[in-house]
Amino acid sequence: MTTFPEIKILKNEVLSDNWYTLRKVTFDYRKTGGAWERMEREAYDRGNGAAILLYNQDRRTVILTRQFRMPSYVNGNSDGMLIEACAGLLDEHEPEDCIRKETEEETGYKVRDVRKVFQAYMSPGSVTEILHFFVAEYAADMKVSEGGGLAEEQENIEVLEYEFEEAYNMIRKGEIIDAKTIMLLQHAKLEGLV
Repeated sequence: MTTFPEIKILKNEVLSDNWYTLRKVTFDYRKTGGAWERMEREAYDRGNGAAILLYNQDRRTVILTRQFRMPSYVNGNSDGMLIEACAGLLDEHEPEDCIRKETEEETGYKVRDVRKVFQAYMSPGSVTEILHFFVAEYAADMKVSEGGGLAEEQENIEVLEYEFEEAYNMIRKGEIIDAKTIMLLQHAKLEGLV
């Protein structure tokens, strides 16, 4: 953990190391006026990730996925299903290598030119993850499998192809509610990718 001159880490406890790592950090923090204040925060470390929007400029289409997400289910998403851009954890890989692998596993497309467009903390109040965002064009001749994810990772992913404007309008209708997907679709709209 890196240190900042205005923070003194006093205690760093692992609360859970079951799926990923949940830590409770006790620290002293120097406020703007110079006074020190003791704080405790929990941080969930699931590793960093990468996400990609596959688009076809000629056909004006995008590839997205649909899969069950337990956290969304327990927070009121009635069936737990989310429409998302393809994504995955880095797991010791470089972001570009990760997203190429995830794209092929999840969507069945072996994309050629992958371009990083930005990176962002997704929920910095409690999760350590930085997500690397990519875009890539896809075409029919890049399809090497049906996709769907890996059985050993308990993935059951449906591959979806939408006209770009339909996908973009799904944000407004509340049909796409995944932050990374919204960010990538808005990037595509702003940059005129499709």
